[in-house]
Amino acid sequence: MKIPRFVIAGTQSGVGKTTLSVGIMKALKKRGLNVQSYKVGPDYIDPAFHSFVTGNKSRNLDSWMLKENAIKDIFFKNSFDKDISIIEGVMGFYDGFGIEKDNGSTAHLSKILKCPVILIINGSGMSSSAAAQVLGYKLYDEKINIKGVIVNNVSGWKHYELIKEAVEKFTGIKCVGYLKKNIDIKLESRHLGLIPSVEVENLKEKIDKLSSMVEETIDIDEIIKISKGALALNHVYNYDSKNGFRNVNIGVALDKAFNFYYQDNLDLLEELGANLIYFSPLKDKKLPDNLHGLYLGGGFPEVFAKELEENKELRDEIKKVSNMGMPIYAECGGLMYLCKSITTLDGKKYEMVGIFDRNTKMTNRLQRFGYVNVNILKPCTISNTLTKVKAHEFHRSIIDESNNDDCVYRVDKVRENKIINSWKCGILKNNTLAAYAHIHFYSNKKLAEDFVENCRVFKKGSV
Repeated sequence: MKIPRFVIAGTQSGVGKTTLSVGIMKALKKRGLNVQSYKVGPDYIDPAFHSFVTGNKSRNLDSWMLKENAIKDIFFKNSFDKDISIIEGVMGFYDGFGIEKDNGSTAHLSKILKCPVILIINGSGMSSSAAAQVLGYKLYDEKINIKGVIVNNVSGWKHYELIKEAVEKFTGIKCVGYLKKNIDIKLESRHLGLIPSVEVENLKEKIDKLSSMVEETIDIDEIIKISKGALALNHVYNYDSKNGFRNVNIGVALDKAFNFYYQDNLDLLEELGANLIYFSPLKDKKLPDNLHGLYLGGGFPEVFAKELEENKELRDEIKKVSNMGMPIYAECGGLMYLCKSITTLDGKKYEMVGIFDRNTKMTNRLQRFGYVNVNILKPCTISNTLTKVKAHEFHRSIIDESNNDDCVYRVDKVRENKIINSWKCGILKNNTLAAYAHIHFYSNKKLAEDFVENCRVFKKGSV
């Protein structure tokens, strides 16, 4: 099947991948194209910007957490009826798991989906040296198909012309445009990356301005041509939907405090028979009616701790349904919310739900970061058997130790097939499971199946 597509990769983090990606997406949308976007790796914030621009839910493609068939399933399911697909890379082009360039990297993903690549380089402070940089990325893995270069952070047209001439002469790769230095349209960051799209003021105006700059200095027609030159992909996606049997209701926390979800996790729950009902722990005074389970994703509860504390009615109701045995699954920020308290960086302590007899506290540095292997050692909310799943952790908070809670996860950090560190997590109480690890259900679909089934069991018992 011919699916127009390309990867936007960067030489390193901070080179402008997201800024350029959303600018190009908007430029393509203005031409009337139906754009499907993807993000390489375990990222929640960048895909939200993509979705805002394209009007289609962005997806995560991760070659460490997911097998190749799962990646192709997600890609085919969402791209077959779109005009063009854009995959934004992660970190530097070849950066993946450890030093393995074919495990979790943007380069590896581009090979799995046979995508042409547009490489972003930082042109600040150099001219002819850019050719050496691009040539190195081209030759490091000759199976990679770099078809274009975008030069970011140039001083102007003359600066770009110097770089363009050198790159095209010595690498044979065409430069398709540039972006000038412009502080006004840069997306702002805080401790876990970009500030989420739901918190950015005047986002539409910023993206409109960015797309105008992109259209002025980047050859959009050439990018479309590159996308259409992508090789045909052969893959059969077996879509087995159970949408006609949505007989359980799962409440999903979604607002400025909780918005870190893989869209494919949500879709899979629906395919398995769940009706997802969204609510806000910040604003709603009560849970939606007739729920049989809760799903609380990650986010920034520490930023909105005061508002979360003030909504005591909802906190009390969540604790009540937990005591009733309702299946509740929480990740990272959701874990923090279900503990007794959150202490913010300024030392202020705020009461939370209190299902778990533990306190959480923000710190100034990352406590856990990167891919992990989760061993589920006991049956729990999302697994009725002992099993394993690949996951990701990324947090600055710490949590009290406690002898009163049952930990059902052993989390392993692995390098070169050796366990270099292990710790306990996955706190289980009643039928409430909370952990720091973010799990992509396509890494082990049985977890989503068991979660929905446990919600059905609760429904049957509560009738």
